[in-house]
Amino acid sequence: MIADVNTEFGFELQVCQWAEAHWPPDGEGGPVVVARQLGTKRRRWDTVVIECDPAALSARAAFGTQALDSDLLHVVQNAPAEWAWYRDALPDPGYPWRYVRQAVHRAADRGIIERRRDGGRIQLRRKWPYPDWVERIVAVENKPDLDASAARDLAPQLERDVALGLADEVWVATSETDEPVEPVLLEDIPVEAGVLTVERGRRGESAVEATWQPRALDPTAPGTRILDRPAGGEFDDSACQFEVADTAWKATKRLEIAERAYERGWRSYVDSMRPDCRHFAFEATPAVARPFCEAKDCNQTQRECAGSCPKFEPEPPAWRQRGWPIEGGPGKAIKRLLDRGRQRHRPSE
Repeated sequence: MIADVNTEFGFELQVCQWAEAHWPPDGEGGPVVVARQLGTKRRRWDTVVIECDPAALSARAAFGTQALDSDLLHVVQNAPAEWAWYRDALPDPGYPWRYVRQAVHRAADRGIIERRRDGGRIQLRRKWPYPDWVERIVAVENKPDLDASAARDLAPQLERDVALGLADEVWVATSETDEPVEPVLLEDIPVEAGVLTVERGRRGESAVEATWQPRALDPTAPGTRILDRPAGGEFDDSACQFEVADTAWKATKRLEIAERAYERGWRSYVDSMRPDCRHFAFEATPAVARPFCEAKDCNQTQRECAGSCPKFEPEPPAWRQRGWPIEGGPGKAIKRLLDRGRQRHRPSE
């Protein structure tokens, strides 16, 4: 008997699987990159959907599968077509130039720009223009059991998302019920947030339905970052604290999020689990393939499947010496399987 099939982790994987194959809901769109547990220092979204320009997404492959951080983006976006001293070629970053010089070296070491020394000065030249591959960013909060208590906790987070406007759309994904009106529609969550109702345990386009359409946000406009707000009540006279997020910060942060999504995808959860454990298995459920622990007889989560687990046992060395189809052991085979799925959604040129 399989236990723990309705955890938020499993629900999250189901939403990611569906979004990768069928986004956007009720329509046709281009390629998407789907990742999980991404955002900013103050806010992390459960699922992130990056809607991409097809040709530009293919051009992005020239820069490798690793994410480009803010320093590397500053270099590759501004690298000149002809050789130039890096301090003449790149805009003033607003921080010490020695960090820019380090980023130039890192970019050259990764093979995404060209570098040379001329008279003791470091010069650079671009190999390829960095493409404008990100069209829209969609944030999804996964709450399989969205009761009144969970809605009260979620509402302030969604209000902050709407006020900041870092994503183009914000959605809530929750389990489908048999009610004439889905209970989530009666909860006090912002009307700007869309609602996806998910039929658990199913795969395919019809497994998820958009029961409330979101309001489009404006990532190109300044946003409001809510830092603190009154709890309310008769004796609460405290003021709301906020600050303005300018458009340059939002543009940079959106691209950083997209880059991390491009590198990680949603299958990267296995990188923080222990597939090298002899009890680790991969279970192909109808909705989505999920990690399964044969020692505990349950679908585990990243928190449970760690090196500190008392049931952990390393794979026997003989397993890793077998040939095809499990070269390197079952754990390595599972990681290769997930990586192939991730690579299919990072098309090459």
